[in-house]
Amino acid sequence: MFSFADPRPRLYLGAVLISLSPVWVKLVEVSSTTSGFYRAAFGAAGLCIYLLVTRRRMSFSRSMWGLLLLATVFFSLDLWFWHRSINYIGPGLSTLLANFQVFVMMFAGVVLLRQPPRAAQLIAVPLALLGLALIVGLDWSSLSADYRAGVIFGLLTAVAYSSYLLTMRSIRSEAVDRLPTREVAIVSIGVAIMLGGSAWVEGESLAIPTMTDAGWLLAYGLLSHALGLMFIASSLPQVTTTEAGLALLLQPTLSFVWDVVFFARPMTPTEIAGAAIALFAIWLGAQKPSNKA
Repeated sequence: MFSFADPRPRLYLGAVLISLSPVWVKLVEVSSTTSGFYRAAFGAAGLCIYLLVTRRRMSFSRSMWGLLLLATVFFSLDLWFWHRSINYIGPGLSTLLANFQVFVMMFAGVVLLRQPPRAAQLIAVPLALLGLALIVGLDWSSLSADYRAGVIFGLLTAVAYSSYLLTMRSIRSEAVDRLPTREVAIVSIGVAIMLGGSAWVEGESLAIPTMTDAGWLLAYGLLSHALGLMFIASSLPQVTTTEAGLALLLQPTLSFVWDVVFFARPMTPTEIAGAAIALFAIWLGAQKPSNKA
C-alpha cells in the first residue's frame, strides 16, 4: 500500500512520472530546448500558484539559497549537456552515458556519506546498465566524426544530474516539509530562465504551435517535472545514494515501455531481454537487507 511516510514509494513514483517525459516530447511539435523550457516554466507556474493559494513563504537561510542556486545550475547543465550529446551520438548512447549517474551516486555514497553498497547492489548496478544497453542499442557505425564530443557531453550529463541529486539531498536533509514544493518551484524558475536564455542565444523559437501542444506541455510540466521532481527529492535523504541511482534507471527503462505501449514501437527480442534484465536489477537493488544473523 502506498504511504507518503515511506520514502521508497515516493522515489519510485517520481521515477515513473519522469519516465513519461519522452511521451510528452514526442506528442508536441517543438524543439527539445523549447520543450525543456516549458517543462520547467509550466512546472514552476503550477507550484507557484499552489504556494500562493496556501500562503507558503519562500523563506530560506542564505546558505540554503546558495544550495538552491547550485541545484538550479546543475539541473540546467544536465538538460543542456544531454541535448547536445543527442545531437552528436544519438538518443541511444547518450541515454546510456547519462545513466552512468548510478556510478557517480554510488561513489559519492561511499566516499562522502559512508554508505557502502550491499553485495546485491554491486551486482544490480552493472546488470541494470547492461539491460539498458540492450534496450537503447549501440550502433557504432552511425556515430559522427564528432562522437568524442558526444561521449564527453553524455558523461557530463551523468555528472551534472548526480550533482543535482546530491545537492537536493543536502537541501532536504534539513527540511521540515514532507514534499519540497518550495525548493522545486525555485529550481524550476531558475531552470526556465536559463533554458529561455539558451534558446534566445541559439535562435530557437519558444512559440507553441497549437493549443493541443500547449496541453501536452502543461501535462509535461505539472506531472513529469513538478510532481516527479518533488517525489524524488523528498525521498533522497532517507535512502542510500546507490538505491536512488538504481531507482532512477527506471526512467529510461519505462520510457522504452511507454514507447511500445503508446506509439506501437516494434520490439526485438534483445530489447525485451534488456528491459527484463534492467527491471530485475532495479528490483534486486531495492531489496532490504535481511535481519537474520
